[in-house]
Amino acid sequence: MLAMPGQSYRGPFLPLSVQEQEIAKLTHGHIQVLAGDIGERNLLWQEENLRDAAHYIENVFTNLGYQVTSQDYLVHNKPVKNIIVELKGTMNAHEIIIIGAHYDTVFGSPGADDNGSGVAALLELARLIKGQQTKRTIRFVAFVNEEPPFFQTPHMGSFYYAKSLKEKNEKVVAMLSLESIGYYDLEKKSQHYPFPFSYFYPNTGDFIGFVANIASRPLLSQVISSFRKHASFPSEGVAAPSAITGVGWSDQWAFWQQGYLALMITDTALFRNPNYHLASDLPNTIDYSRLARVINGLSAAILDLSEH
Repeated sequence: MLAMPGQSYRGPFLPLSVQEQEIAKLTHGHIQVLAGDIGERNLLWQEENLRDAAHYIENVFTNLGYQVTSQDYLVHNKPVKNIIVELKGTMNAHEIIIIGAHYDTVFGSPGADDNGSGVAALLELARLIKGQQTKRTIRFVAFVNEEPPFFQTPHMGSFYYAKSLKEKNEKVVAMLSLESIGYYDLEKKSQHYPFPFSYFYPNTGDFIGFVANIASRPLLSQVISSFRKHASFPSEGVAAPSAITGVGWSDQWAFWQQGYLALMITDTALFRNPNYHLASDLPNTIDYSRLARVINGLSAAILDLSEH
């Protein structure tokens, strides 16, 4: 449950590469638009902002050269959408890797970390991977309605989408949920955990976490091993029962319900970030340099995964 392949990086960082500098610049721009200009975005309280966020994501994907599709459905007689683009595989195109992030926020929060950081990473990964030749299909999906009151209900965007994939018998070989990945704290005792993980993991919130249910452990091992090979960045992983607090708290949960292998990539949100679900979750609280290092490492790990 706890042992992971490879080792978490410990040591000084090299200066950001040219590519990482570009990632940091672009993610800052995305998060500024989503959490600074648009702000709180959800169906029940800020419906227009939710639509504005969707339009922004669609425009970025389009400008990257993708053909954008959407999965439209109604919630309380109001239209909502999941936003989808894909890079078709060259050999095993029927095997699909899904990279997902939710673009809505909780009531009262502009959501820079939760989940502007995840959406910014989704957009950057789509940019970095565009034009690559991959054996498997890589699909990038921005999900609506992850936050309460739709969390873990049939109205949750990822649940609606995963259910439709299962109904169409699509072969999803992996799903990675990008959930709050931009907040880091270098102080001791800045990191907290649900019981009993504090006995096994570091108390400094400077790492990126990889979280899976028990069934998804093989995927977790593969992804974190690849990330550690490519990224000089602290990382921790766990495969644990989904009933443990926090383990199923994002869109990977929806894919578990359909029997797919899925994991969450996260800064652990409320277990580290004091701005979680508050009005203070603002763009200036994000560590863009660390976020860029994480995204760069994830792009390499996803490409590795796509070659199997």
